[in-house]
Amino acid sequence: MGFYLLLQLLCLATTIKALSSQPLVTTKPGCLHKCRNVDIPYPFGIGKGCHIGMRGFNFTCNHTFKPPKPFWGKHEVVNISLASGIMKLSNDMSYECYNKTGGLDNYSDNGLSLYENYSFTFSKTLNRFMAIGCNNVGLIYDLSEVDLLLGSCSSLCTTNDSATDGTCSGTGCCQTKIPKVFKRYEVSANRLLWRNGSSFSPCSFAFLGEKDAFSFKRSDLNDTNFLKRNKAIPVVVDWAIGNETCEIARKNSATFACVSENSDCYKSTNGLGYRCNCSKGYEWNPYLHEGCQDIDECDEDHEKKLCQHGCKNLPGKYSCFCRKGYRLHEDNKYCIKDTKFPVLDFVLGIGLSLLLILIGGPSLYWVWRKRKLIKLKEKFFQQNGGLLLQEKISSCQSFAELCKIFTTEELEKATQNYDKSQIVGEGGYGTVYKGILPDNRIVAVKKSKIVDETQIEQFINEVHVLSQINHRNIVRLLGFCLEAEVPILVYEFISNGTLSQHIHGEGYNSSISLENRLRIAAETAGALYYLHSAASTPIFHRDVKSANILLDDNFTAKVSDFGASRLVPLDHTRVTTLVMGTWGYLDPEYHQTGQLTGKSDVYSFGIVLVELLTGEGTVSSTRSQENRSLSNYFLSSMKENRLFEILEERVRDEGREEQLIAVAQLAERCLKLKGEERPTMKEVVAELEGLRRFHEHPWDSKKHKETENLLGEPGSSRGYNSNVISEYSVDGHVLSTLTTGR
Repeated sequence: MGFYLLLQLLCLATTIKALSSQPLVTTKPGCLHKCRNVDIPYPFGIGKGCHIGMRGFNFTCNHTFKPPKPFWGKHEVVNISLASGIMKLSNDMSYECYNKTGGLDNYSDNGLSLYENYSFTFSKTLNRFMAIGCNNVGLIYDLSEVDLLLGSCSSLCTTNDSATDGTCSGTGCCQTKIPKVFKRYEVSANRLLWRNGSSFSPCSFAFLGEKDAFSFKRSDLNDTNFLKRNKAIPVVVDWAIGNETCEIARKNSATFACVSENSDCYKSTNGLGYRCNCSKGYEWNPYLHEGCQDIDECDEDHEKKLCQHGCKNLPGKYSCFCRKGYRLHEDNKYCIKDTKFPVLDFVLGIGLSLLLILIGGPSLYWVWRKRKLIKLKEKFFQQNGGLLLQEKISSCQSFAELCKIFTTEELEKATQNYDKSQIVGEGGYGTVYKGILPDNRIVAVKKSKIVDETQIEQFINEVHVLSQINHRNIVRLLGFCLEAEVPILVYEFISNGTLSQHIHGEGYNSSISLENRLRIAAETAGALYYLHSAASTPIFHRDVKSANILLDDNFTAKVSDFGASRLVPLDHTRVTTLVMGTWGYLDPEYHQTGQLTGKSDVYSFGIVLVELLTGEGTVSSTRSQENRSLSNYFLSSMKENRLFEILEERVRDEGREEQLIAVAQLAERCLKLKGEERPTMKEVVAELEGLRRFHEHPWDSKKHKETENLLGEPGSSRGYNSNVISEYSVDGHVLSTLTTGR
């Protein structure tokens, strides 16, 4: 009889423990807490009265699916987390598929929109943008901005075997981080035109998704069920309550969401609104009354880990205790024997210590601080490539005369301690500040954003290249500083922004006359010609673009940013390098072969010339699929005799027809796929100077009539037969050119 009673008591105890270990309810009474296998915790809910009274927190459970699926608007919900403040949504891929002859069979550009829910954004830390396929360029656009390209990556491969399972670094698969939070996006996959991989990789894919949810396999390149198999890759959304700070929201107790007594309010991840969490020592749901329950730290699983002798649970915390004859150690965890405290020794020790501190403390601190500062500056000097720079300039006697080595204190004073109000430019790798030196010279101070050892060689390269350049159309290096945590360059201040801002920036529409555009183009070409031919050591710029062409108050061009440039041995015409540059300006031949030549800069300059003519951006989602890149758009327009339809209005109004056709034909030759078919920078400079004189000289009626006879029949359009000979000097070299048309 006693045995059966004991057995019943054990069963009862087991049942009570099992019930107490079940998770607490996280939804309102009478509301569904789950749809299929997805938990729907409050403040989210299904149905009226089951969610917080704000837009974006109401879900539906669609029972037309077997089993049913939860939906947030039109988007299927995969998971919700209260603790981390994220929600995962089902996501569609974008794709392009080609037939065996290289023709486009079908494609789909997809994206998601959170536009109406201002406290929801796509996570920039938990998502990654990825592209799969051979010779594929994936693009992602922020649709809340006009044609704002969020990111891109290219996946290339020559054969199916060149890709590697589990590796997504550019061969068959590429990925990139997202630079900011956003609410609406569209993704597109684009096949590169100059290589055909349709035989073993018929489709290209691109998508935004959770960074660890996809693992690339080589078999994905020719998997006909790739889309179906990867339907489960979700996109991560950061969510928050409202759009107020915790302080403002707490004042309105009627709508404040952190209603549990033991909850805390904190700023959301995306900067909009706030979120709630249970206080330390509590868990479950902070959005419900009595939703945060005390954690029993002293249960059987934790007691022996927390305390040596015994543990007492308290609301939100716990306390350790010791057996008789012991006392708690300073860490409040371990027990030590309780002995008599040595009061006299303690007092004498404290007295002697205070005396030593009062006598020698200040001097020791001053010496220690000075030595620490010296060691820190030495560490930064080596970390920022100081030894490499010394090696590069040891043979250059004039370097010290051209460049000054600044101290950190000098540059902090010049930039008002790098105050935000002094920022004049900001890029992916650094920030440019306006500074004023003690002699009242205005300078530009370029400071890297982070310490990135992979960028140190580019920084040293830029110092070395700029120190050897002396040209009126190239930004002049004044000095540098290597003893700060990040490397710093100091160069002349150019006051009127970049050419890109004046062409594409809001409020700058058609701000530059055709005369100035031709002069800027000629000055830029002259600077590149100087780099290629007249510098002491030939230099290939490798990142020519409108954002790297600065303008002063007179719209004089200054070529800048030599971090990617390469010095070329005098007996070489090309160098093999890691492919670098900016998408939209990158020479396709260099991109494909890794062989950098002067013709690579010519191609990039051709894109800048097209920007000056059309005012169009290098990549635009408003153009058709095949004309999204500016080069394709321009070349197809020239081929179809639609040049005057794509010219910017001011350019078309101010220029003569023959002159505009000649400039466009020059740009067309610069954009030839084969480098050997492009002109040299010397030829480009000569032709642009001739075309400038064509624009500048006044034409009276007699001269105009003579020119009509030279150009062809009066009234002819979109073509000319002129032979305009121009001669001028570039850095002491007399050049001549014969500008001919179609």
